[in-house]
Amino acid sequence: MIMALVAGTMLWAGTALAQPFNTNFTFSVNQVVPDNDVNGLVLATNLTLSGNSITAVTVGLNVSGGYNSDLYAYLAGPGGFAVLLNRVGVSNTASALGYGDAGFNVTFSDAAANGNIHFYQNVSNPGGGQLTGIWQPDGQNIDPQSASLAFLTAPQTAMLASFNGTNPNGQWELFLSDVSPGGQSTVVSWSLNITTTTVPEPSILVLTGLGLAGVVRMIRRRK
Repeated sequence: MIMALVAGTMLWAGTALAQPFNTNFTFSVNQVVPDNDVNGLVLATNLTLSGNSITAVTVGLNVSGGYNSDLYAYLAGPGGFAVLLNRVGVSNTASALGYGDAGFNVTFSDAAANGNIHFYQNVSNPGGGQLTGIWQPDGQNIDPQSASLAFLTAPQTAMLASFNGTNPNGQWELFLSDVSPGGQSTVVSWSLNITTTTVPEPSILVLTGLGLAGVVRMIRRRK
């Protein structure tokens, strides 16, 4: 009976603490990304969410015009960093200029079936227009002005999973730069979907344990 009571209490507490919270933020921007300027455009926001530990992040990005292969973009949060775009299509001397399509209206998810957006024309060819769909982030954490061959073998190391387990509360920053002359891109809007849970502080776990021990002692005294 005692063990059943303790187990039931722990199960209830664990269920309450592990409750997921899903929050979506959408930001209208309508700002131009400066052409051929590595300083780029910084879009920052301070967030306060329910829960203190991230379990999943996805990002939406709507960009019009310009040349897609000119763009470098990353998302930084209080405890993570992900490269969303890094000069898509650039891969070797034969593809040194990358993809010349104009714009993105995409969602970034590490689990996207379309695969790495860096090579999106292997899956979808927008014919010079705006790319759509759900894609994995570029993830290539190298200088966007690296030699073209470096993009052919660079691994996906800066992914959205880097945010998992971190606290979501604080400043988030979307950065975009156009690192090559010609064409001009406009950020129409972007969105951020964050799933969190509440992880108890160690002190709370200790207090919970002490409380349960007290319950057990009280029941034993009544026998």
